[in-house]
Amino acid sequence: MFTPIQLLLSAHRKNKRIISVIYDILAVTLSLYFAMALRLDTLVIQVNTEELLCLMVTCTVTILSFVKLGMYRAILRYMMMPAVGNIFVAVIISAITLAMSGFFFQAFVPRSVPFIYAGLAMFTLGAPRIFIRTIYYHYYRRKKPNVFIYGAGSTGRDLAYALIQGGEYHPVAFLDDDPKKAGQILTGVRIHPSSQFKNLLSLYQPVKLLLAINNISKGDRLRLVDELSHWPIEVQSVPSVEDIAAGKASVTDIKDLDIADLLGREPVSPDVELLQRNITDKSVLVTGAGGSIGSELCRQILAQNPATLVLFELNEYNLYAIHQELETIKNNLGLSTELVAALGSVQKENRLTKLMTAYKVESVYHSAAYKHVPLVEDNVIEGIRNNVFGTLACANASIVTGVRNFTLISTDKAVRPTNIMGASKRMAELVLQALADRGTETNFTMVRFGNVLGSSGSVVPLFKKQVRQGGPVTVTHPEITRYFMLIPEAAQLVIQAGAMGHNGQVFVLDMGEPVKIVDLAKRMINLMGMKSYLSDKGETDADGDIEIRFTGLRPGEKLYEELLIGDNVEGTSHQKIMTACELKLGWENMKDLLDELDICCHNFDTECIKKILLDAPIGYKPNLGNID
Repeated sequence: MFTPIQLLLSAHRKNKRIISVIYDILAVTLSLYFAMALRLDTLVIQVNTEELLCLMVTCTVTILSFVKLGMYRAILRYMMMPAVGNIFVAVIISAITLAMSGFFFQAFVPRSVPFIYAGLAMFTLGAPRIFIRTIYYHYYRRKKPNVFIYGAGSTGRDLAYALIQGGEYHPVAFLDDDPKKAGQILTGVRIHPSSQFKNLLSLYQPVKLLLAINNISKGDRLRLVDELSHWPIEVQSVPSVEDIAAGKASVTDIKDLDIADLLGREPVSPDVELLQRNITDKSVLVTGAGGSIGSELCRQILAQNPATLVLFELNEYNLYAIHQELETIKNNLGLSTELVAALGSVQKENRLTKLMTAYKVESVYHSAAYKHVPLVEDNVIEGIRNNVFGTLACANASIVTGVRNFTLISTDKAVRPTNIMGASKRMAELVLQALADRGTETNFTMVRFGNVLGSSGSVVPLFKKQVRQGGPVTVTHPEITRYFMLIPEAAQLVIQAGAMGHNGQVFVLDMGEPVKIVDLAKRMINLMGMKSYLSDKGETDADGDIEIRFTGLRPGEKLYEELLIGDNVEGTSHQKIMTACELKLGWENMKDLLDELDICCHNFDTECIKKILLDAPIGYKPNLGNID
């Protein structure tokens, strides 16, 4: 059963305008009648032709004023102070019109009547509009869950205003650490110091806290997020000022906190000269261009305006997706780069040679690899074929075609590997070092780093999915630790390291401090507004909301990752890049080893492959058996 207010709010826009015009004519007429009645102290008013003409002119001018001021385009339920101001202006115009038309038509309009009329018209024209908005606001506010906004600056103000007008959330309190703002009212919402959070939480019972602070340093933001992670409420963020200004997002595009906030590390600004050295105005090829690392490399490379960017990828959809994205970026930035989408496998040396020749490739970034440890552990032969022989094919093609710079994206799992994936990547490093010692025009460099948050193999998307499903969040071991880095930062450092390298060098990126995976899981659960508990320690769901369950180490998985094999490490001109001096093989020994490995792969002999890897100088020590 609809109430009259609900029927009015749900009516068609055209019908609403007709109703508004009819009401305004009645309101002007009644205001003038009561103004005369109050002035003459009688309810019986004698009306002649002159008075009727005066009323018609006043009504017409009032309606036209409302039209000109946009009052019939305004939506009643969203009316705020600007609309009240427009009503005041229209009423003043109406009162002046009444006085002038009374004089012009010689109508009986006492001099005090326009003043009385103005006061009454302000009430009869404005009050219903404000009343409807108030009814709507209070009626629909009950249907919207409460939220807190952290940050009472311009971003917080815009967010609060947008939420009040929208239908998703109802802002009930601002939290801000500036003592000067405490107690003030912003868009009808009171500002409180953050120390009152617990009291406000029980009072308003908000569903989440929206972080609306964009004008602080990265370090201060990380410290703030760390503090908020201990509050029993889900924390989300609004887009950055840059994204809002560029039109990439609106202030109401509320999202989960950035992965950078979860990681708690502050990226270092890149060296622009190093970024450009092997890219700008050159022809560049990226293998594995559709992968999480490869695609970010492509974005960073395109930003440096190469002459040609060849995207080489085995997966058709991934290649299509990154090519379309880069075309959009290219057009938005007005770049002249030629983008080439090339399907193919890095194991096909002839295909790579033809591509590099056709597009006169000068720099290669070799990102293509099978990286998921359990999958490679169960598919040994394909892992070796792709990671070792794919690298060899790509390197040979680069040598034949005169590529100037070749950069391999390696991994911390190549250091004293306990799994096939890590062993295959260490073998790939040895292949390039052996080729470099043979003497070529191609400058081979390798860049080794740890896990990147947000990549296809990252734990962050998995943890988020598990939390939203109600748990449990699965961690393989309570003591497992990993180095983490953000994809954009990793890609930038790879490009810079490749530009610094001398032939055969291994670079190691400074990954900061290792992070315990269980601590990362707890942090994410807390920031999503829930509390974690560990069932293996006797805790129950009475102690928390989401269980963290330990599932045991997977085949080939390490408790701790390393970035260096030995202690022979030196700094470079870049504070986040080091170079490592490690054991390597000459080309003849490396070729014999590869020939044996090729025969074992051809015969599908995984035990033979395992024996070769054990005998090779890569420090391979498997912790569990292999399957294929």
